[in-house]
Formats: sequence, structure tokens, C-alpha cells
Amino acid sequence: MRAWRAGRGDSLRTRLTLVNVLLLALGITIATGVSLFGLRHYLLGSIDAELTGSREGFQRTGITVKQMESLSALAAVRDILAPGASGASTLPKPDTVFVAVDGSGRVMSLIGIPPSERQRALAAAVEDPVAAARHSAARDVDVDGEPYRMTAAQLRDGSVVLLAKSTKTVHKSLQRALKLDLASGTLLLVLLAMITLMGASRTLRPLEDMVETASAIAEGDLTRRIPGRHDSVAETEQLRLALNSMLQQVESAHMTRERSAAQLRRFVADASHELRTPLAAIRGYLQLYDRGMLRGAAERERAMARMNAEADRMGRLVDELLTLARLDQRPELRLRPVDLSRLVRDAADDLRAQQPDRTVEVAADGTMLVQGDESGLRQVIGNLLTNVRVHTPVAAPVAVELTRSEGGEVRLRIADRGPGMEGADADRIFDRFFRVTGGSGTGGNGAGAGGTGGRGAGAGTVGTGGSGLGMSIVQAVVASHGGEVAVETAPGAGLAVTVTLPLPLPLPLPRSSP
Repeated sequence: MRAWRAGRGDSLRTRLTLVNVLLLALGITIATGVSLFGLRHYLLGSIDAELTGSREGFQRTGITVKQMESLSALAAVRDILAPGASGASTLPKPDTVFVAVDGSGRVMSLIGIPPSERQRALAAAVEDPVAAARHSAARDVDVDGEPYRMTAAQLRDGSVVLLAKSTKTVHKSLQRALKLDLASGTLLLVLLAMITLMGASRTLRPLEDMVETASAIAEGDLTRRIPGRHDSVAETEQLRLALNSMLQQVESAHMTRERSAAQLRRFVADASHELRTPLAAIRGYLQLYDRGMLRGAAERERAMARMNAEADRMGRLVDELLTLARLDQRPELRLRPVDLSRLVRDAADDLRAQQPDRTVEVAADGTMLVQGDESGLRQVIGNLLTNVRVHTPVAAPVAVELTRSEGGEVRLRIADRGPGMEGADADRIFDRFFRVTGGSGTGGNGAGAGGTGGRGAGAGTVGTGGSGLGMSIVQAVVASHGGEVAVETAPGAGLAVTVTLPLPLPLPLPRSSP
């Protein structure tokens, strides 16, 4: 994976490096141009100031060519400014050229010294000396292929003095500065490229971790997470935390889906098994009847009674499955004020009528209004008390308590003093088709729908015909009302089921007809 990323030319680190190098190169180019322009302006300004000073000196004194020849200082001027001796061609080329021309542009000799080739070249480079003398600013001229800055001053007798200074040193200085800037700029670009590559590799390392983690998850390892780094920037750290949170949700969703799929497979298998048992019994009795093996009227009546019982059992199982299916679809409940105390007292009276010898204590006096579906709440209370009736001895008392908390929640607590359940069994009490395999189940998940008959394991009565759907229905109905169900049990300590319903919401007032 790293080799594949390193081999790509359009990687993010390469783009960052190229952008930084291009920006620095542009900055160096602009800085070099500005510095060279400023240096050229400074050096040429110095030459122009020197030439302008000489020109103003000639114009201020008002000197003529004849006066210049008569001055004793002309020799010094000649040695310094006008090397016009016959052997001048063998001497180094001077930096400054001084030449006098008449009004027609003809080169004039000073104190009998003929003008040199460079002086003649300067005079030839200026087409109109008189016009040049009218302008005070120096300008560029080309003398024998070399660059010069030239100015002119007109003397009192009408002649013109041409003054020029070579700018060759200026161009050499600019070339040396340009070479130095190019060398230093290239070095800076190389250093910046290396630093950017190393910095980008370090900064983008969390992204590589994210790619590796994503690849591992794609290969099936859903437990992988993006590791943290102490040197990561704030943005990548926020992205890492967000991705890890998302991966946690993905793993949880996957586990939930797998668990739901497993439960669905187990549910289908259990439902098939539960339906197969009454069908097998009915088929067996029909075969006995078809073969004439039921000879007496008593046997035929018993067989019909058994087939009717198995058909009723299968019908109740189908009804419970339909109830759970409707609850899974989250139907819209018909909510209205319901007196839960009345439902509790009615269910307790039904239990006393079925088991007169059982002690039933009810603490549900007065009126306890909740907002809910009355048939569903009756089914919840009936299933819980049917569980107690079927799966606990008659000698085990049961206590039903209905209270309201300070926050307005309604709590229904049904506790028996039966054998109780193991912790592992209590954790699965709300699973569909779950039955306690041992003999200590107090409230196995098998109460009959609507309190019509308990079916499930418990108290050593495995295989009593229970479907294992009663507690599942209780949980589903309570959840549809926005409540919760909790179980407290231990072997030998009985079973206590607490149903908590939320604070009832006010119902909308009926709209008056116009």
C-alpha cells in the first residue's frame, strides 16, 4: 500500500511540494527583479550625478575652448580625461571620455592633441550635439560596442563638450548579483522542497493510518481503529475522532444486524418447531381415526378433545406471533386516559378466582390514570400474573403494587415468592421462544396472550405447552408506550417485574363544531 502511494505522481505531498516550490520561485523571481532594478537605478544614479555635476561646472564657469587651451591645468585634464597621445591605442580603455565638438559636430583638438578613436566614436554616436546640450538628463549611448552614459554642455563660444562614462562595471555588477541570486534561490528551492516533503509526510501520516484502517475494515476487521499521534494537527485529530466514532457505530450496527439475523433464524426455527408439535398431534389422531383404531365413543371424544386443544394451542401461538409482528411495525396506538388501578384490580380478581388458595396482595387503591392503549395494558398485566399462576406453586404469595413517582411516572411492580431464576436465564427472559431448561424458572417467557393461559417453562415444569412469547409481548407493548420493563430475581428469592410508564401527556381538546 505504501509503495503504491509513493509511486503515484499526483499524491498530496507532491502537490504540496510543487505548490510551495512554485510560490517560492515566484517570490524569488520578483525579489530578484526588484533588487536588480534598484541596484541598477542606484549605480546609474551615481554616474548620472557625476556627469551632471561636470556639465553644470562647464555651464556655470562659461568657459570657451580657447580658454581651456590657455589654462595651465589643461595638462592634468588631458592626462585624466582625454588620453589622446599617439600611443593611446596601446593603453587601457578609459572609463570616462571627454571630447569637444563645434556647432557642426566636427571634433576639435585641444592644445594640439588630435582626438582619439574613442573620442571620435563618442562624437559620431551623438547625431546633434547642440540638441543634446539642451537636455540636462544623461542618456545611454553605444561607443565602440560598449554602453556609456553621456551628457553634453554648450560652451560660451558655441562649441559643445561631450562627457561620457562607461557603464560596463554596472552591467558586470548586475550580472554578478543575478548569478548570486540564482544560486541562493536554487539552494532555497531545494531546501524548501526537502523540508516540505518531510513536513508533508509527517503531517499526512494520520491520513495514511486512515487508509490502512479503512483497508483493514474492508478486509473484514471491524475492530480496527485509527491510532492517535501526539504530533497530529487539530484538523486531522478531529477527523480521526469523527471516523473512529463512525467506525464504532458501523461495528455496532453490524453486530446488531448479525444478532438480529441470528435471532430471526432462531425465531423461525422455534416457530416452526412450536407449530410442528400441535400439527403432529392432530395428524396422529387423524391417522388413528382414518385407520379405525378409535373403536369406542370415549376414545373418539378424547381424540377430538385433544385435537381441539392442539388447534386452540396453535391458534393462540399464531395470535401471539401476529401480536408481536404488529408491535414490531410500531403501529399507531389508540391512546386515551386509562385507569391502571382498575386494570390491576380486575387482573388480581381473575387470579383469585382461578387460584383461591393463593395469597394475592394488591396495593392499587384510588385512581391511577395513564395515557395508553387499554387492551395492550390489560395484556401486559394479564401476562405477568399468568406467569405467576403457571410457573409458581400455589403456596407462593404474590404482591401487586402500583405507585406514582415524584416525576409523574407510574410504576407497576408484580413480585412473587417462587423459586426464582438464574442470572443467565433472567438475562434472556424477554427473548422470543425462550424457556428455562432447569427447574428454577419462576417467570419463564411463556405467559399466555391476554392472560388466557400461561405457556412456558418454570418451576420444574418444562414442556407444559408454553410458547415462550409472553414476556416478549410484555416488553414490546411497554416499549410501544415509551416505558421500560425491569426484572429482579435470584434462585430461591422469587421474581419481581417492574413496569415503568412515562408521565401521561395531555390529550388535545376536541374541536367544537361550527
